[in-house]
Amino acid sequence: MASIFSKIIAGEIPCHKIAENDKFIAFLDITPIREGHTLVVPKVEVDKIFDVDDTLLAEWLVFAKPVAKAIERAFPCDRCGISVIGLEVPHAHMHLVPIDTADDLNFTRKKLSVSQNDLKATKEKILANM
Repeated sequence: MASIFSKIIAGEIPCHKIAENDKFIAFLDITPIREGHTLVVPKVEVDKIFDVDDTLLAEWLVFAKPVAKAIERAFPCDRCGISVIGLEVPHAHMHLVPIDTADDLNFTRKKLSVSQNDLKATKEKILANM
């Protein structure tokens, strides 16, 4: 069965897309831990990050880099943090999150409650800094 990310990639489920090419897509997390929280996902459905082909794994970071830089410019933060947890969706993905402390990457904290308008505004801020 296709993961929710595969359904987003196929256009079956809408998303707030930040970037896309033939191998990857970046879109906003709809339950962010901080404003600007973006998911970067390979289009090939592989459950675990270290099962991703070596070449694709390297290309994934290169694809994510300008997105991370745009997040840093769009939101007041010390840097854009990266986290790979992979427990909630069986499709390898990385989280890009604007952070000031390590605790800002604490995924056990309560998620932000955001509207579609909030997500649209967040998307526009990131895209304006790409």
